[in-house]
Amino acid sequence: MYLNCKTWFSFHYGTFSPKDLLEQASGMGITAMALTNINSTADCWDFVLKCQEKGIKPIVGTEVRNDNQLCYILLAKNNQGLTQIHHFLSHHKVKKLDFPDRPTFDLENVWVIYPLEQHPEIGELRPQELIGLGMEDLHKLNWQEALAADCWVVLHPVTYQDKAHYNVHRILRAIAKNTLLSKLTPADYAGPNETLVVEEVLVAAFARFPSVISKTMQVIKSCNISMEFHVDKNKKYFTASEEGDQELLRKLAVEGCKTRYGIKNRQAMARVEKELSIIYKSNFCSYFLIVWDMLRYANEQKFYHVGRGSGANSVVAYCLRITDVDPIQLNLYFERFLNPSRTSPPDFDIDFSWKDRDSIFEYLFLRYGKQHVSLLGMYTTFQRRAIVRELGKVFGLPKEEIDELVHKREWSPEDKIQRWIQKYGALLVNFPSNVSVHAAGVLISEEPLANYGVLELPPKGFKTLHMDMFEADRIGLFKFDILSQRGLGHIKDALELVQQNRGKHIDIHDVDRFFKDPKLAHMIRNADTIGCFYIESPAMRQLLGKLKCSDYITLVAASSIIRPGVAQSGMMKQYIERYHDRDKVEYLHPKMKELLEETFGVMVYQEDVIKVAHHFGGISLEEADILRRAMSGKYRSENKFELMREKFFVNCKAQGHDEAVSAEIWRQMESFGGYSFAKGHSASFAVESYQSLFLKTYYPCEFYVAVINNFGGFYRTEFYFHELRRNGGIIELPCLNQSDYLTNIRGQQVYVGFIHLQGLEQELGHRIVEERIANGPYLDLHDILQRLQPAPEQLNILIRIGALRFTGLDKKTLLWEANFRSKRVEKEVLVNLFESEELQFTLPKFDEDRMEDLKDELDLLGFVVGDFFELLDPMHLQGTVCAERLQDYLGQQIKVIGRLVTIKETRTIKGERMCFGTFLDVDGNWLDTVHFPPVLKQYPFLGGGFYELHGRVMEEFEVYSLEILGMRKLGYKLG
Repeated sequence: MYLNCKTWFSFHYGTFSPKDLLEQASGMGITAMALTNINSTADCWDFVLKCQEKGIKPIVGTEVRNDNQLCYILLAKNNQGLTQIHHFLSHHKVKKLDFPDRPTFDLENVWVIYPLEQHPEIGELRPQELIGLGMEDLHKLNWQEALAADCWVVLHPVTYQDKAHYNVHRILRAIAKNTLLSKLTPADYAGPNETLVVEEVLVAAFARFPSVISKTMQVIKSCNISMEFHVDKNKKYFTASEEGDQELLRKLAVEGCKTRYGIKNRQAMARVEKELSIIYKSNFCSYFLIVWDMLRYANEQKFYHVGRGSGANSVVAYCLRITDVDPIQLNLYFERFLNPSRTSPPDFDIDFSWKDRDSIFEYLFLRYGKQHVSLLGMYTTFQRRAIVRELGKVFGLPKEEIDELVHKREWSPEDKIQRWIQKYGALLVNFPSNVSVHAAGVLISEEPLANYGVLELPPKGFKTLHMDMFEADRIGLFKFDILSQRGLGHIKDALELVQQNRGKHIDIHDVDRFFKDPKLAHMIRNADTIGCFYIESPAMRQLLGKLKCSDYITLVAASSIIRPGVAQSGMMKQYIERYHDRDKVEYLHPKMKELLEETFGVMVYQEDVIKVAHHFGGISLEEADILRRAMSGKYRSENKFELMREKFFVNCKAQGHDEAVSAEIWRQMESFGGYSFAKGHSASFAVESYQSLFLKTYYPCEFYVAVINNFGGFYRTEFYFHELRRNGGIIELPCLNQSDYLTNIRGQQVYVGFIHLQGLEQELGHRIVEERIANGPYLDLHDILQRLQPAPEQLNILIRIGALRFTGLDKKTLLWEANFRSKRVEKEVLVNLFESEELQFTLPKFDEDRMEDLKDELDLLGFVVGDFFELLDPMHLQGTVCAERLQDYLGQQIKVIGRLVTIKETRTIKGERMCFGTFLDVDGNWLDTVHFPPVLKQYPFLGGGFYELHGRVMEEFEVYSLEILGMRKLGYKLG
């Protein structure tokens, strides 16, 4: 009787979660129901699985709409019918087409139910086409005439739970329409009775028309959907057979082992054999080979990549050059990667430059077939800030008041609209908002993906499946994680720049020599890592300084303990203390010494959670991995976290462990389990950090130009120009005859690229370079006007930044002449085929003003390429201390002048706002500051620029910072 039920995956319409819908249905004794979300089947397999658990027969379909217009409901009689529905929806979504008034595909396996208000003539209906009747429709028909046809079914839509959720539904419609709640029309939202009613009510309403009830039951009986959950549905073989895959994988692994470890390394070969046997048994050969093939193609195209994730725990992956992390060297915990009980595949995260990733996607689509490859979807959800903004808009609040509410922690209980926002906002939390694209996931299936879901073409340009990673995992589709990273972009570009500028080829994968390089050790120990992937943030540089980190193994640990869970639990401080003083190492239990001696009794990696849960808590390796995943949030909604927690404590008690010790160990596991890295993941990050650091150390100018051109990193571009200048780069402002669209380097001389000029049109920036390459350098202003014909305001930008300085004329003269000549040249281009004689005139000599030039740089670049402190009145520097002398003033109050780089907000245990700041001093050195809540309230940050800082010098593990006691913003000297 329930052929038209929606969940919140009818985006901005339905209000039931799948779980709530089925729990309510089960409680009402309902034995069959159809999920028909609007133009979507996003949660169909979750629905089928939950129906099986509840003993309810699942029927799957969709409600087809063109905006407000309900066209019809499609119900799949079987899996073939569902595939047809998926194809139908996908075609119209990909092509951005309206749905037709009647479906045009073969309906043998699909029912079509039209609403009473809009249906074809009864005589024209095909056998699978029906007309739906709601309880409110019973008085609208001439029944003697109508019942002559066998085409009527009960169609009671289910959209929301109750009155409160009816209001939520209307709010969602207002959000979707981007309008005020009061301006919705009845056509914009559902009827007032679209709740789940008991079956007896429906039967009683249609009691006079048993043929309608019997036809409805016939439809229900005819629909049968099945799915084998947690059964592998990925591409089965890379070659033509299982034997072929095993043979090829073994050949590649053995050859790689000989190359990586040498011909006679028995330990490595034994590990390869052990892993291969598990890979064979788990049927993961094709997974490995697809990744290997993708990276083989990437290498042919000279695409730089890094393999990380738990796959870095595998020697086979190392031998196939999927990763450059040596698991034997690091004693990586293999079971974190793959164990005999694990059904999900190993996790390879493959990073490419942001410039290259789309080419990899294209290769996969072509290599394995467009019907079998798609990007993985995900669902953005409503969270607090977005909820406040959206509800504020639909309730008609002005933007200024909404902005204030977003940041308020306590609202007025007397304000009616604020009460509404709180009430309905609480109901909206975690509602899916729309389909998006997973950051990295790619699916490659054996059967066409339309068997499982709807495909859409988002702005990214690659077909994307309406399914998130959890749904995909349930039905047995495992994602390949192919990420884009600007850190790799700047490594790749730096290598090319070194080749072009110095004629040197660097094997960036020869990381072993980087680990042993004393210069790199010195750089890490002194936290001289600005621009280097993952180790340049203020927090990371402070950690490196506190550890006095100077080796690969410690850097691997640092990459994990910097994560929020470890830091917030206090274990990061414990690790640093124990690292420097081994006498402070205390183990909660003798077993913990055996498990965590390498990390001084502190859980640092995700593998530590698995090891402790298994060896101390008595949980199997498979369950320990489930616990690890649950702690990261992947299974929390399925209650697996609580089940594992209960089992952990039961087992600990059975083994006689002290309850307090067990509780503390669990606290430590839980406190960082959701944030820490797999050890192989941390090791992969550390490898990339070393690669960046090598380039920064030996080729700093090329390195920083590459960072600048990739617009990536923790800091704004201007601070990489600052570091470039500090490392010997001679930075020149944009020049028409020297600059490219991106920043370039010749020797030590660097010309800022046209891309950095605010207000300069991209087309003109490229045309300047193309015209210069085609027809030679620009000669003078007249030549520029003839060849480029720039708009006057665009030419003024180029003059003001000094891009025409090669003419020998000052800016003011050029501006005067340009605005005069541009109009004349415009006419000449229109009417003359030959150059006309230039008009000569004499201008007075204009004074040059350095402050005006700096102001132009600020206006047009957002920064100055020279010494920023030229903008500060020198009198402010009297009586100040520089960052490199902080250690001489420990515990004392000092004054420092700093240029703000960045701030990081956080909350204290009491929920009060505090900040960590990063500044540059007059010598260009970096300074870290701490702003506790009372001081921050009195002395807030007021945007970028110079600050006079008054504070007390603090020290922790020989790393110095300034606790701010007062500060004031200083203006620029521009006169």
